[in-house]
Amino acid sequence: MKILVTGATGYIGGSVSAKLLAAGHKVVGLTRGDEGAAKLKALGIEPLIGSLISLDLLADAARGVDAVINAANSDDPFAVEAILPVLEGTGKIFIHTSGSSIIADRAAGGASSLVFHEDTPYISLPERQGRLAVEQLVLSYGQRGVRSCVIRPTLIYGAGLGVHKHSVQVPRMLKLAIDKGKALHIGPGENIWSNVHIDDVTDLYLLILEKAPPGSLFYAENGECSMRAVAQSISKLLGYGGQTEIWPMAEALKEWGISAHATFASNSRVSALKARKMLDWKPRGRALLDDIENGSYRDSRP
Repeated sequence: MKILVTGATGYIGGSVSAKLLAAGHKVVGLTRGDEGAAKLKALGIEPLIGSLISLDLLADAARGVDAVINAANSDDPFAVEAILPVLEGTGKIFIHTSGSSIIADRAAGGASSLVFHEDTPYISLPERQGRLAVEQLVLSYGQRGVRSCVIRPTLIYGAGLGVHKHSVQVPRMLKLAIDKGKALHIGPGENIWSNVHIDDVTDLYLLILEKAPPGSLFYAENGECSMRAVAQSISKLLGYGGQTEIWPMAEALKEWGISAHATFASNSRVSALKARKMLDWKPRGRALLDDIENGSYRDSRP
């Protein structure tokens, strides 16, 4: 298949592109300029120079491929609105990358017992309403002749397979610990996130591409742990003896903005049983805390 990937120079999109190439597919990767184009070419990816606001370019590109994977911006509706009508009635595949933060709370570092499945009722926080609307638009095209699907990865970790090697949450907490000279978590750090290795995420994309029915939604997770546990593993990695300290929310908001509330102090606990049963997804990646202490993050030590 010939597949258009937005975010092809990013962590998720680049890793998915690499896995697609390894499986024998042809990849067209969206990139903003010549530098990104050169990096994609070196990996065997056909570059498409433009951005998510290059709406006519995206529409034309979608006409010439067998599938589209949107891995650039979960909250941006415009690229999705440009591509989906072009695919209507064709039976082509559109996979949209969202995230499990769509069901996150504002727990300020406190724990939650709630675990969400794809059909669990919920009310998204105001800051996630736009993301939810984009998801709903994508899924609606499952009834309009598009094999449209949404994937909601949880906290992703591990070394990327493409141009960009690093995820968001763990490297950010790691850098914070290095800068401050101590491992920190917001509030008590009892808040829990499900997590999944990047290699397992890319495997799930390929399974969705191969056999997911139109209008499907999938979580991607292979375990969970608290943010305090993540901070403790970072502390061990950096030689701080596993000790951690509370980072007051007021300070975290000044440095990290709304992500302090919506991501690093929230709970996002989900189950990927649907992907395991429907698609026979079998995640095998190294566990998060082990990967921090003994795996891909060891090179990040100062």
